Amino acid sequence: MNVQKIFNTLSREKQVFIPIEPGKVRMYVCGMTVYDHCHIGHARVMVVFDMVQRWLRATGYDVTYVQNITDIDDKIIARAVENGESISALTTRYTHYMQEDAAALGVQLPDHAPRATDHIPHMITLIEKLQKNGLAYQASDGDVNFSVRNFPNYGKLSGKSLDDLRAGERVDVQSAKRDPLDFVLWKSAKESEPEDAKWASPWGAGRPGWHIECSAMAEDLLGEQFDIHGGGQDLQFPHHENEIAQSEGAHQHQFVNYWMHNGFVRIDDEKMSKSLGNFFTIREVLKIYDPEVIRFFILRAQYRSQINYSDINLDDAKAALKRLYSALKAVPPDNLPLDLTENFAKQFYAAMLDDFNTPLAMATLFELATEVNKTKSVTLARQLKLLAKIIGFLQRDPQEFLHADQKNGMAESEIVAKIATRTEAKLAKDFAESDRIRAELLANNILLEDKPGGITEWRRA
Repeated sequence: MNVQKIFNTLSREKQVFIPIEPGKVRMYVCGMTVYDHCHIGHARVMVVFDMVQRWLRATGYDVTYVQNITDIDDKIIARAVENGESISALTTRYTHYMQEDAAALGVQLPDHAPRATDHIPHMITLIEKLQKNGLAYQASDGDVNFSVRNFPNYGKLSGKSLDDLRAGERVDVQSAKRDPLDFVLWKSAKESEPEDAKWASPWGAGRPGWHIECSAMAEDLLGEQFDIHGGGQDLQFPHHENEIAQSEGAHQHQFVNYWMHNGFVRIDDEKMSKSLGNFFTIREVLKIYDPEVIRFFILRAQYRSQINYSDINLDDAKAALKRLYSALKAVPPDNLPLDLTENFAKQFYAAMLDDFNTPLAMATLFELATEVNKTKSVTLARQLKLLAKIIGFLQRDPQEFLHADQKNGMAESEIVAKIATRTEAKLAKDFAESDRIRAELLANNILLEDKPGGITEWRRA
């Protein structure tokens, strides 16, 4: 019997997955705030939870997958004003770009992709319930805030106690909040804000806070309690903690049974983020690497672990994926269905049932590829292709992928070797050969910069 285990952030341990309704899974994942291009950190959220929903469907669950679109917040308003355009024009454009990026990475469309601005009436209803339950109040500045002090067990998801939070709080003497830890549910409109950033409410014109948006959209589409809520590790606190407080405060029962959080993408041991300015957009990386390589790079790590973005790691992912496609090129699979009784399939399933262990599942694919190359078995080639399909790989014609791989540039080891050859040519005063190698690298989108001391630095264009 297949028993799915999931690491539940709420319990801080792996638990056997038991859906609320047998055979059905309701899953909500926090999506993007659409005011700019998505970066590789966003790609990880997209790809990880696409893998989760694909796997759950493959194992027989009827999945309802919701990933929202945040189309109103401070950054969106600021960017629209800066650009001199309407909020809807800005968010519609970047939603389209986000969907293009997701499609390139093999991410299937969610069943529902709600926009926050389409669910404002329900947000208002939730806030009214919180007021009735003594958990929300309107402050002197017009904002409606959640009273953290009045909600029992605040911090249960993140493991943060109110005492710890208060010890590190910064006191804003101009804040109208009763407690510095209280968070906004409804933001009172400012005269300086554009009219398309304001909605009527019982508390006057304004707009929803970020946290209440997800509580309302999830409830609208999945009900007051559902199975899985996912997102990046950075959302665990305060966003997901505040979602729990709002939804459980309004309805007086559990909101979500299993919380899943994927780890960060890091550069030089720092989280990749727009606030730090150390990010690469998906579109920038797609100019250099095949999208299936990027997907492979993301899923070859366990989803809860942190991964380091670098050309070296992406080049390694490209070489690894090339090995799998080369096996399928050498031995085309037959067209029979997946054999779940076969040993490699059992290994693959055992890995995925253990908290979606894609690194171990991929190790099985490489074992299979080795056997395919040894035995030339079309049966094993079929197993390789169909197991990989479950998590979104190896579905292209091998010739097409291998040709695309050649077009997407050289591996770093090859670049370094050519630079070394060029350096030797320069020392030998063979400038024609030196120029030829520079031109060859440039044709592969590799830019060279000669530094003092005979050092040559390179980067991809």
